[in-house]
Amino acid sequence: MGGVNPAGRTSGHQAFRRTVLDALPDDDQAQTLLGLAAMMRLASAQADDAWHDADGQPLDAAALVEQTRQRVLDHTLIRRIEDPRFNAEGLPANRRAHLALEAPMTFRVRRRQLPADLPATWQVREIDRRTLEVTVPAGEMDVMLPETRPAQVRAAGQLPSGFDPSRLYRSVHHPRGLSMTVFAASDCLGDSGLSWDALRDRLDPDQVAVYAGNSIGQLDDEGWGGLLKSFVSGKRATSKQMPLGYGQMPADFLNAYVLGSVGGTGAALGACASFLYNLRLGVDDIRAGRRRVVMVGTADAPITPEIIEGFRAMGALADDDSLKALDALELLTDLDYQRACRPFARNCGFTMGESSQFLMLMDDALALEVGAEVRGSVPDVFVNADGWKRSISAPGIGNYITLGKAASLVRDLLGERALRERTFLHAHGTSTPKNRVTESHVFDLVARAHGIEDWPVVAIKAFVGHSQGSAAGDQLASALGSFAHGLLPGIPTLDAVADDVHTERLRLFREPQRFAADAAFVNAKGFGGNNATGVVLSPAVTERLMAARHGEDALAAWRRRREATREAAAAYHHEADHGRFQARYRFGEGVLEGPELEVAEDAIRIPGYARPVSLAVDNPFGRLDDAEDA
Repeated sequence: MGGVNPAGRTSGHQAFRRTVLDALPDDDQAQTLLGLAAMMRLASAQADDAWHDADGQPLDAAALVEQTRQRVLDHTLIRRIEDPRFNAEGLPANRRAHLALEAPMTFRVRRRQLPADLPATWQVREIDRRTLEVTVPAGEMDVMLPETRPAQVRAAGQLPSGFDPSRLYRSVHHPRGLSMTVFAASDCLGDSGLSWDALRDRLDPDQVAVYAGNSIGQLDDEGWGGLLKSFVSGKRATSKQMPLGYGQMPADFLNAYVLGSVGGTGAALGACASFLYNLRLGVDDIRAGRRRVVMVGTADAPITPEIIEGFRAMGALADDDSLKALDALELLTDLDYQRACRPFARNCGFTMGESSQFLMLMDDALALEVGAEVRGSVPDVFVNADGWKRSISAPGIGNYITLGKAASLVRDLLGERALRERTFLHAHGTSTPKNRVTESHVFDLVARAHGIEDWPVVAIKAFVGHSQGSAAGDQLASALGSFAHGLLPGIPTLDAVADDVHTERLRLFREPQRFAADAAFVNAKGFGGNNATGVVLSPAVTERLMAARHGEDALAAWRRRREATREAAAAYHHEADHGRFQARYRFGEGVLEGPELEVAEDAIRIPGYARPVSLAVDNPFGRLDDAEDA
């Protein structure tokens, strides 16, 4: 697993540890804080691991943790938006105006700034080669007047301050989401402890796939955002904005610049359920035997003025006025912004977040063969629509089906007692009034159906916000952290459960809790009726299932091979914890266009790939002999 969100880096469970920080032993707390300080460029480590502060002064680790602790805590997770436009500067905008000129107006302008098609009544006189003088006659005219507007939403879950993934590789005007993709996929490869090139060489290149995307494309200025604004902003569209804006571009970047994969690819876009949609594609491919390794993920960077305004206009976001009204406040402080997202409490809307999360999926036989670290397993992901609706963005009935199927699968796999006592829910938990009622009702009915009395509920958006298509990736990475540490994050903004939440069979809590889990349910309720629930099994349960299929001798051999994998992963985590990141980005390497291939009837050989692509295909349709064969 790999990625980055407002809590930090995914590998090594750093981001998870940030969400349960106070429940960790002192050494783990110090490691987490120091790693985040290095990530945020508040500290740096030399080749000999000697630490220095941001001014370059040598300092021991304990002193550095003490010096940076509060800044790390204040500048991770949800907080006041740090883009100055959202605060004093104001958001740049234009206002339409109708002017009535009582007398002619004269102004000077650079030649290249004057529109090519001028009104017939305007008079233009050349001052010099670069400058023109324009006279507009008295009368009426429509204009756009520049202005700045105060931001109405000022809270978001942002990547840790000071961390910019585009600084880690040769990024040339890449949208933020794609820079996050490169980092997240590189982090996943490092966390695996495996050499990607060696792993790829073991396989037919077509046994690898990448399913990755996001929910709304790249809408910052380097992507479709800048493209769509180009005419009205007076800026030129670039050759990069159109292609880099596509929603499947995270998968394209991985294939072209990180993995060099020629196998299956694509992206499933399903609003807030997009990560689970892509996860389902990977799981289905492996279960069907089409692929043996699949990289699955999403990358969303939606903290832009336009996207935030779009969600605010539809009443979905916790804007400043709503937060003030919720707590009867005249002024919002930094602490109030940090508490903006309140799943299952009295709340007023969700809080935007940004995140990129990636998983490496393998079939179990290959995982044993290469000594892979098994952090868990995904037996299935269930997806269902809402049916008839009034509002396209309103919740509906599909989530009852997805969670009901997921619970039935766990019951059949692990037994009724495991379902009732050793599973927990990773709620979509957006912090909207509708979500708290509808999602808790889904949980309540499914719990009643299976006799569950005290179902623990985790709502990670209280920490990192709603990262749109990557939201379930945040949840799944957190679930893997719970398996590893035996802790469930609390909901720290849950001062009191709202009266309309269905709580009879649910356990909602503020502080982290110890919990030995066999499985987690990752739930998503997306706009438009995109419901999905993924089942994630713990490493211990996964090993029991693998032993039943492959035998104890195979698992013993796997554990021996896994030692080298763990050593390599530990070395990567050590470097990452010291702020030494190596993003894997191979631009222009091994480029092939076709003439280099060896194409035979049954295989294609590709230079640079150890094994050929088999052209054998499954034909379930039978054969119609043609006349010549007859």
